[in-house]
Amino acid sequence: MEIIKNINDAVNSVVWGVPMLILIIGTGIYFSFRLGFFQLFRFKHVLKSTIFSAFGKKKDKNRNALTPFQAMSTALAATIGTGNIAGVASAVAIGGAGAVFWMWVSAFFGMMTSFAENVLGVYYRKRNEKGEWSGGAMYYIGEGLKNKKLAKVLSVLFAVFCVLASFGIGNMSQVNSIAASLESAFNIPPAAVGIVLAVIVGFILVGGVKRIGAVAEKIVPFMALLYILLTLSVVIVNIKAIPEVFSSIFKGAFGIDAVAGGISGALIKEAVTLGFKRGVFSNEAGLGSGVIVNSTADVKEPVEQGMWGIFEVFFDTIVVCTLTAFTVLTTGVHKISDAEGAALVGEAFAQEFTSSAGAIVAVSITLFAFTTVLGWAFYGSKCLEYLFGNKAVTVYKIIYSLMLIVGSSMNLTLALEISDTLNALMAIPNLIGVLLLSGTVVKITRNYIDRKIKNKKVSPMLSAYTEIQFEMEE
Repeated sequence: MEIIKNINDAVNSVVWGVPMLILIIGTGIYFSFRLGFFQLFRFKHVLKSTIFSAFGKKKDKNRNALTPFQAMSTALAATIGTGNIAGVASAVAIGGAGAVFWMWVSAFFGMMTSFAENVLGVYYRKRNEKGEWSGGAMYYIGEGLKNKKLAKVLSVLFAVFCVLASFGIGNMSQVNSIAASLESAFNIPPAAVGIVLAVIVGFILVGGVKRIGAVAEKIVPFMALLYILLTLSVVIVNIKAIPEVFSSIFKGAFGIDAVAGGISGALIKEAVTLGFKRGVFSNEAGLGSGVIVNSTADVKEPVEQGMWGIFEVFFDTIVVCTLTAFTVLTTGVHKISDAEGAALVGEAFAQEFTSSAGAIVAVSITLFAFTTVLGWAFYGSKCLEYLFGNKAVTVYKIIYSLMLIVGSSMNLTLALEISDTLNALMAIPNLIGVLLLSGTVVKITRNYIDRKIKNKKVSPMLSAYTEIQFEMEE
């Protein structure tokens, strides 16, 4: 076990090192420049085409596909997890307030990475035997790259890494967090939590993509609104501290020592690294995971779902993660407490909610982690479908549900560290594919802008595998 741990630590230090973070952020910077900072100058159009459109008349014409809002909710279900609470709080405690600024930077550019992934996901998706859309990095890598040998290797590697990672990051770590928080707050035995969740998750998974989407679109808005209201209430009570918080964020981001007036390279590195990591870990832009469910949306134009990718990153990091950080920073608990992660957020809540703070954190973690379990179950099942076909998916769902019982009460340190490495390894083939297919993303997006925003009369470019095909010029 010690040998395995040492090997994993060595690999992890490389795949989650500075070069990987630069690659992920660099991809977002590249698409930002090539598409004229679409996430900034077209943000009003993004909101109009995504979250605001979700309140209009539903167009659920395809019973085998998710609505765009369901797809977004399912993707957010997987990305909004314990990292939004525990991960952000730990980053602030260790890296200081400056980590928040670099988290914002990673999200700003990560929006375009997520956009590009979703555009490619919808463009290269296919229908499976059940008539459902199947897409993701494994499809646009496998179908889009001209070098078919390289395409085959990268697509298979991505799918394998995703399936394996789903059991750790998406399953056992989440149920372990749920069990620990519920035991602490309500004295519920971990094994009981695991069994109940296994039954509930198994029932949802049997219903397929539509049932997962239906559950996600109900739970995600509720849990997000609940958490936003709770954190906002803490921030509003401590609103006088806001100017000082912003000051500490910008000073910390650039390593400016308020006492000496100097700049510390070590402080900058710590803030940048932790901020980027928390941003990437939270919104998963660049990992190729969220695109798997976004590819199932009932849309015809790739850019439509690409804009949902922008909104996902914005909401996950700029809204939810920022509120967690401000809850900690405005109360100042990171300066006076040795607690880390969710416990630190709990202490911030305790200043306003006193005795109910533990229950609030427990409920928040339960909702966040439970939806992550559902989202990653979908990712893993789609990757397994790509590798072995539909028959293997049923077995996967059974094993996935049973692993919730195992994960609820065992020490998962090594398993989670390995899964963390596998999660990062997903990003390598995905980013290679996204960058090599960047020309396709640019052509599709510019075509959309010409037609939908500039109102020019040009032929649309739709998915290569929809009923109506439009050939693209190389």
